[in-house]
Amino acid sequence: MRFLSTRRRHPAAKPLVLLLALFLMGAVYSVVSPAQKSSADTTTNPQVAQGKALFDVTCSSCHGLNGEGSTQAPSLIGVGAAAVDFQMGTRRMPMAKPAAQAPRDSAPEYTSEEIAAIAAYVASLGAGPAVPAEKQYTPAGLTEEQIARGGDLFKTNCSACHNFEGAGGALPSGAYAPSLTDVSSKHIYEALRTGPQQMPVFSSGALPDEDVREIVGYLSALKQEPNHGGLALGGIGPVAEGFWGWILGIGSLVLVAMWLAKRGARAR
Repeated sequence: MRFLSTRRRHPAAKPLVLLLALFLMGAVYSVVSPAQKSSADTTTNPQVAQGKALFDVTCSSCHGLNGEGSTQAPSLIGVGAAAVDFQMGTRRMPMAKPAAQAPRDSAPEYTSEEIAAIAAYVASLGAGPAVPAEKQYTPAGLTEEQIARGGDLFKTNCSACHNFEGAGGALPSGAYAPSLTDVSSKHIYEALRTGPQQMPVFSSGALPDEDVREIVGYLSALKQEPNHGGLALGGIGPVAEGFWGWILGIGSLVLVAMWLAKRGARAR
């Protein structure tokens, strides 16, 4: 202590004390601070590790090595496992080339285990919608009244883009709302919760699971109804081919009238 007291006025005393204090603060903080866990811990979960390996090969060139996104593709942090299951389950992703919209069945087919692994890795990047359980989307057990209510919900929230029969339709900038006639119930649920492409996100607060089940039930009922009108043309009417017959018939009569008038003018 006498040694320190006699040298407390030394020019180097203050810098040394400051360095010692900083060292002690760092040592104490490293001991008492909680260990930070990586949001994408691939060392403790084999499925996440497998998903990371697949992600690096199939997705990272556009979405970034850590799913942070790039100028070519959006960030995947927080999109959840349901978004991956929908995009890869319907073979929209990975896209072969940039386009206004990823068409269905345009990407290579992956096994359910590979899709689940990539979904687990993306889910580890940030919280998001999870892959739903069957009870959340199955229309089994719905009454006719519930299915009718599902039709009302569909016409209110979905028919502006997908047509009131789910036949799809055109959207601005080269995009389109796809047909829903052959989409599985699970993928309809995931699309509502994740909002792929230009589609808005319908959270559980906007559309509870029971409402989604009723919408799925309505679409399932449409698939089972026979079409008595021949060419349905998106449900325009019961005899939609008559519409085309009328247009072609009138058009033909107009062309014949123009031909006769032209021939009569030459005869004079």
